[in-house]
Amino acid sequence: METILSGMRPTGDLHLGNYYGALLNFVKLQEKYDCYFFIADFHLLTTHPNPADLNNNVRKILAQYLACGLDPDKSTIYVQSSVPEVAELYMYLNMITYVGELERTTAFKEKIRQNPNNINAGLLTYPSLMAADILLHRANKVPVGKDQQQHLEITRDIAERFNRMYKQDYFPLPQAFNFERELVKIPSLDGNGKMSKSYGEQATIYLTDDTSVLKKKIMKAKTDEGPQSPNSQKSVEIENLFSLMRLVSKQEIVQQFEDSYNDCSIRYGDMKKQLLQDMDLFLAPLREKIKELSSNETYLNKIIHIGAEKARESAKKTIREVREIIGFKI
Repeated sequence: METILSGMRPTGDLHLGNYYGALLNFVKLQEKYDCYFFIADFHLLTTHPNPADLNNNVRKILAQYLACGLDPDKSTIYVQSSVPEVAELYMYLNMITYVGELERTTAFKEKIRQNPNNINAGLLTYPSLMAADILLHRANKVPVGKDQQQHLEITRDIAERFNRMYKQDYFPLPQAFNFERELVKIPSLDGNGKMSKSYGEQATIYLTDDTSVLKKKIMKAKTDEGPQSPNSQKSVEIENLFSLMRLVSKQEIVQQFEDSYNDCSIRYGDMKKQLLQDMDLFLAPLREKIKELSSNETYLNKIIHIGAEKARESAKKTIREVREIIGFKI
């Protein structure tokens, strides 16, 4: 069975883009593949987070993973820092990774442009830490976005270099995993492309948003002056509202507003109220499940412990074999 690995930095609540863009597909992958899903708290250290925030965010993301359907009985769900073998392999891989190739990565260049006062070694070696995450479980497939594809290529280069240097066909060369169907792209509420935390809180719908928060966001969503002629093309802002409505509203409701748009009788205020009602109904069970899991500290600690044990079973085997290949016999 092929192994798939995916990680997420614990930087806050999951949003609709995360849910439709990956999580629903991950739930399906559990049935077909040997899956490792991890919370990448080591990666977050490059930003020097507050210790209390780091701990809370790890548990927050874990609760949301579980609420969305990731099953610890079907996959390995773990916290990166609970598997010390990650750090050991990271060190070994740094020894065969060249500074030049790390400095050339687009992500590193962008980070130092954005934060010139925080150019730390962790940012530079971020790709080799990512390589350690992947190679530790000898993953064959890795779901990655466009911003991570270069890092996956570096992982392949490092794996190939290790195999060639030690004359061992040990690490598989991981491939980018393509889902069976194109990922649903969730638009932001302000018309700026897909939903993302980088566009701000008001443009993003989080899985934990309650009714009052949803109301503020949806009712303030950007619109236009309305259709100027029958069957006219929708602006980006209006198409975004329709896209969100198609996710959570009944087909006949969506068609009703499509018809009123096409005959120029649409009232955006009414459309937003309907979207708010349907979005709230859609999120309500997820919110309740997240709330229930988040309040059960004992259960979350149990899942963290079980996940660490399962992940370390694979990790210890890899480290033991890597040490032997390198020449450590003690």
